[in-house]
Amino acid sequence: MRRRTRGTAVAAIALSSLMVLSACAKDSGGGGTGSTNTATGGACELATPPTAPATSSTSAAAGEKIDGSALKIGLAYDIGGRGDASFNDLAAAGFDRAIKELGVRKENTRELSAAPNEDEAAKQTRLRQLAAQGFNPIVGVGFAYTESLKVVAPEFPNVRFGLVDSAVDGAANVTPLVFAEQEGAFLAGVVAAYQSKKCHVGFVGGVDIPLIQKFEAGYAQGARTAAPKVQVDKKYITPAGDFTGFQDPPKGQEVAKGLIEKGADVLYPAAGASGIGVFSAVKQAGVLAIGCDADQYNQPALANTRDVIVASSLKRVDVAVYDFYRAAAKNDLGSLPKVFDLKVDGVGYATSGGKIDDRLKGILEAYKAQIIEGKIKVADQP
Repeated sequence: MRRRTRGTAVAAIALSSLMVLSACAKDSGGGGTGSTNTATGGACELATPPTAPATSSTSAAAGEKIDGSALKIGLAYDIGGRGDASFNDLAAAGFDRAIKELGVRKENTRELSAAPNEDEAAKQTRLRQLAAQGFNPIVGVGFAYTESLKVVAPEFPNVRFGLVDSAVDGAANVTPLVFAEQEGAFLAGVVAAYQSKKCHVGFVGGVDIPLIQKFEAGYAQGARTAAPKVQVDKKYITPAGDFTGFQDPPKGQEVAKGLIEKGADVLYPAAGASGIGVFSAVKQAGVLAIGCDADQYNQPALANTRDVIVASSLKRVDVAVYDFYRAAAKNDLGSLPKVFDLKVDGVGYATSGGKIDDRLKGILEAYKAQIIEGKIKVADQP
C-alpha cells in the first residue's frame, strides 16, 4: 500500500469510516527440497529452510534523549486520513510519538487530510498552508504528494519536508522516506506457502503501479523460495492511473472470489481500503489471508474478519515519520537510512492471533536473517 496500499467492508459499510489503506517475483532459488508441510497442515513440498539465528540481527535505534520542544510539526495525510486502520494511522502513530517523546507542544502541531479524487491544486494548497503557518518539518504521507512538492518545496527552501514512498529529484529540502516493501512481502509469501493446504496462493493488488508490484514481487519470491512448486496467482483491481482500486471494497471482494474459485486458499492484499472486501471474501470462503502494512489482526475496523488473518507484513511508516521528526530536531536528517528495510526495522512481520507456531516463527527469523545478511536478494519487480 502511494502508498495507497490499504484493507475490507462491503458496500453496506461506510467506506469513509473503514478505510484500511495499505500499500498492501522471480524465484531466487530456495535451496534443496524438504518434506511436505505436515507441521502446518499444508500440501506444499517445502524447501529446506535456513537455520534460524540464535538472536535477531535487526539493529536497534539509539535511546538518546532529543529535545524537540522548539519544533512546529505538520502532517499532510493521504486519502482516508487518521482512522484508516493502516497507512495513514501508522503515520499518525509516528506523529503522536514525536509529540510525546520529543516534547513537541500540542499547539505546535497540525494535521490536514486529503479528499477523495482531489486535484493537484488541493495538495499544493495543503502543503503551502502548513509551510506558510510556520510548520517545519512537514511530512507528506504518500507518493501522491510528489508532484506537489516539486512545486511547493522550492517556494519554502528553509522548510524541511519528508515524503513517504517517493522522492523529489533536485529538492534538497525534501527527504525521501522509502521502504523495502518487497522484504516484508517475501516473509508474507513464506507464511502463505506454509499455511496453504492446496499449495496455491494469491495476491490482490489495488492498482497496477510499481509500488504495489514490489509487494507482488516479494510475495511471489518468498512463496516460491519456501515451496518451489507453489502456484502463485495475481490480480490487480484497476490499471495504473485508476486509483479507485485502493478505495473499492466490493471490487476487492469480487477479485478475491475469483482467485479463490481458481484454487488459491491464502490471499495477500496490498490494496488499500479494497482489502476490506478481500478479507470479507476470504472469510466467506473459509480460507486464509495475510495482512499488509499494519498488524491488521489488531485493527478494530477488521474485528469481524480478523480470525482469517494469520499474519501481516509490516511497513513501518510510523518509524519513518517519527525518525524524520527526531532527525530534524537534531538537525541531522543525513542520519536517516536511505531505505527503511528489515535491517532497520522499517519493514517486518507480525503473527498476532496465535495461528503461527514457534517452528514457523523460527523459519521466518531465519529467512529474515538471510535477507539482512544479503544471502537472499529480494526482487522489487515481478
